[in-house]
Amino acid sequence: MSAEWTTDDDDKCPDPIRPRPTQDSRGFFMLPQAPMDSGYYVYGDLYNKPAKGAYQYAHPIMMTAVLRVALEWQAIDKRRIGIGDISLPGGRRTPDHDSHMSGLEVDVRPLRKDGLELPVFWWDAEYDKEGTARLIEMFRTFAPVAFILFNGPDIPFVKKARNHDHHFHVKLRG
Repeated sequence: MSAEWTTDDDDKCPDPIRPRPTQDSRGFFMLPQAPMDSGYYVYGDLYNKPAKGAYQYAHPIMMTAVLRVALEWQAIDKRRIGIGDISLPGGRRTPDHDSHMSGLEVDVRPLRKDGLELPVFWWDAEYDKEGTARLIEMFRTFAPVAFILFNGPDIPFVKKARNHDHHFHVKLRG
């Protein structure tokens, strides 16, 4: 890789998880990196290192949806929701997904009964099925959801998909 790069030519950057501008070449903004009172926290890795927001550039519809759902969630529950991968700057292909290029897809962690901000699989004792179902319903209520992928059993309107045992994937119309 050449050391000469600009934010418009992001794939030439020698450090894929360097500090990044908050707006990408599409005009999409990076999701604010979870101020304490936001109702959400961020998680995710890129190239096996903390992504530091590099994977969280959101289409305006997605940005609005995440912030609205987090606000509504905060009104009913003290736990923060975990927001993961959205898209890389410029919508370029990702190293670990066949999707997440439009800024209209987000990975969200299922809720834990103990409130810890850590991963949980749907079969773990700490998985909160009722809370996760409520959170999924909030996305369906406050966002233009096209579909949701998650393998947790008995949650209405959710489709199963490989590797969706410890997060649900929300795809919005846009």
